[in-house]
This record gives sequence, structure tokens and C-alpha cells, in this order.
Amino acid sequence: MSVVVVGLNHRTVPLELLERMTVQSSRVPKALADLVSREHITEAVLLSTCNRIEVYAFAEKFHGGYQDIRNFFAEASHLPPEEFSDHLTGLYDADAARHLFAVASGLDSAVLGEHEILGQVRTAWQTAADEGAVGPVLNPLFRHALEVGKRVRTETAISRNITSVSQAAVAMASERLGGLDGRRVLIVGAGEMGEGLARALHGGGVAEILVANRTWERAVDLAARLGGTAVRLDELPRHIAEIDVLLTSTGASSVILEHGDLEGVVGGRNARSLLIVDIAVPRDVDPAAGELDGVTLLDMDDLRAFAEVGIRARQQEITRVQAIVDVELDRYVDESTARLVAPLITRLRDRADGIRAVELQRIAGRLGELDDRQREAVEALAAGIIGKLLHEPTVRMKDAAGTVRGERLAEAMRDLFDL
Repeated sequence: MSVVVVGLNHRTVPLELLERMTVQSSRVPKALADLVSREHITEAVLLSTCNRIEVYAFAEKFHGGYQDIRNFFAEASHLPPEEFSDHLTGLYDADAARHLFAVASGLDSAVLGEHEILGQVRTAWQTAADEGAVGPVLNPLFRHALEVGKRVRTETAISRNITSVSQAAVAMASERLGGLDGRRVLIVGAGEMGEGLARALHGGGVAEILVANRTWERAVDLAARLGGTAVRLDELPRHIAEIDVLLTSTGASSVILEHGDLEGVVGGRNARSLLIVDIAVPRDVDPAAGELDGVTLLDMDDLRAFAEVGIRARQQEITRVQAIVDVELDRYVDESTARLVAPLITRLRDRADGIRAVELQRIAGRLGELDDRQREAVEALAAGIIGKLLHEPTVRMKDAAGTVRGERLAEAMRDLFDL
């Protein structure tokens, strides 16, 4: 059996394809039920963010699990496998654990060290737990990953300065405009990412922050907490005509601002430029809107390029984080090995001890003339023989645990002793 991770991320796939593969949060419970119902998958966690769509699973066999997950992606996205298979990343066992630890540490994010991913990993695990999709293998793995992420951010400066996609988006907008002082900004989306955008803007010298959201109450709440003004989603065209910057980050499954919607607005702006930063995946704004006169449209691809500067500046921190990941991976492998081997060894020793007790009971009548001291010596002799016989198999099982050889030894032990 293997822990596997199969998926797509911003390093391996174009944004156009990634946004088509994304699983919306409302669909995750059903997706998890689908995954664990497949032939080779016993446990599963689905991590779907603006940078990645990955399935972590406990599978009977790596190749069988890989095929099950690939088929899941095809069915969920309504895309034939050949359109995305070449972009899939597939890792198993220690490599899968290392990847998750790197993800939780922010090493695999578009914005190096961003803290939002740690909460996203926690939420993905919690959702899987709520749906009964995780158990004794993935629970310890994800618990350890969260510990690694916290340790990295405590012991290194990987999260110094820009620490989230939201902050990076605001910083990128500021760089493009030479600052945001006196600008009027409209945020579309009041979820976690939208709140991050608002917090990054708050106190930064902007003239006004407007907040629009599908759920009116959430827009009002966020605007009130951060000194902004809530506006209705169906009034976007009117407000877009008056703002300088539009930041979007909704969880919509399709475009909410078409080229035509913006074309009609741009004409009434009296040649004033409009900067749009769309960090939603799937994208909120029709990419064709970037071709309109006076409109600059930036998306996650632009944000990744912007963040590359920060990655180069913090190369030393990357090395320190990787060292922590390596240490924690060794610790995880040791602990998981013990968890996998211990029950089998315990059953073997219990079986042997049960046989010893039965045999001593069977010849108890022939030992009747022995005094207590002699009887204890006989029992100790029997226990000692069993201990010595089982010592070498126990050591070899522990040493080989987690390897193909270890699996063969474990299977042989189960068959030979009917465990």
C-alpha cells in the first residue's frame, strides 16, 4: 500500500487548463465520496486552490491509485485524459510526504512562503475528516504537515514581507500604478482571499475601498470591519466606471465580467485607465477584456512573475526551509514505519504467547511435582525461547518497513502465521 499524490499545479500546467480542472469548495464533499469509492483508494484528501488541484490518497497500489485519480480528474472536469495527463505530477510514499511538507511550508507556492496555503491544507484535511474520507494513514501525515508549516514560519524568515497571494496582488497593483495613494479600489469577493485583499489595502493610503459579494451580508460585514463601503454585485458596471483599481477573487465557477460588460463601461470613463487584478481560479474576468483601450488586466500568471523577484531575494531561506523539511520527513518516515509494523509484530507476539500459554496448560499435570520456583523457571524458559525466536524476524521487519521488501516480508508473515 502507498501514500500517493497526483495533481496539477502552477509549475506544471498553464492557467487556462488549471482553472478548468479546479474543484469548487461546494463540490469537494461529493468529490471525496467519489474518490474513496474507487477500487484502489482507501483514504483521500482533495486540495484545490488558486495554485493547485491535488489528490492525496492511501492506495492499494501506486499505479492503480494513480489511474483512479486520473479518471476522477477526467470525470470531474469533463476533459479527456489526454488533455491533461502530460501535466500530471505523481509521487508516492516518502516523496509524496516531502511534497506535502513543501506545500505546507510555502515552498511550492507562487508567492514564496505565503501563509494562506497552511490554512488551505488544514481546511482540506478537516473537510476530508468531516466526510469520513481519512483514517490512520492520512490523518498523521496531514497533522505532521501542519506542524512542519508552523515550524518553518517560526524558525525561518520565509514568510517575511509579502506573505500571501492577496498581499502580492496589492503590491503588484501598487507597483504598476506607482502607488495606491488616493486611488478608489473595488474588491469583488468577500471570502478569505477578498478579506486578504481588503486587509492589504487597509491603511495604505487608498481613497476608498468598495466591497461587492454574491452574499450581501458578507460584503457589509467585511466593509464595516475594514472601513470600506459595501456595494451590490448587480451594480458593478456603475461602480467600475468610477474606480481606479478592480481586484477580483470570487469562488465563481465561470467568468462574472465579460468583455462586453467592461466594453460598455470603459467608454464612459473619459479615457481614465483601469487596472484589473484577477486572482481567481477559475478567472472572474474574461481575458479578452485586457484588449480594451485603457484597461490593464493582470492574472495569476502575472502575479507569479512578480513574485519571482521575492523568490530570488530569499534563496537563503529556501535552503533553510528545505533542511527543516528533510529533518521532518525523516521523523515522519520513522513514526509511520513504527505505526505500520507495530500492529503486525504485536499480533505475532500475541499469537506466540497464546501458544506458549496453551502448551503450558496442556502439560500442567506433568509439572505437578514442581515447586513454585521450578515452575517459574519452566515458564521463563518457554518465554525466553519464544523471545529469541521472534527477535530476528522483528528486527528485520522494522528495518525493512516502508520498502517493497518490507511489504513482502509482512505479507509472508501474515500468511505463515495466519495473522
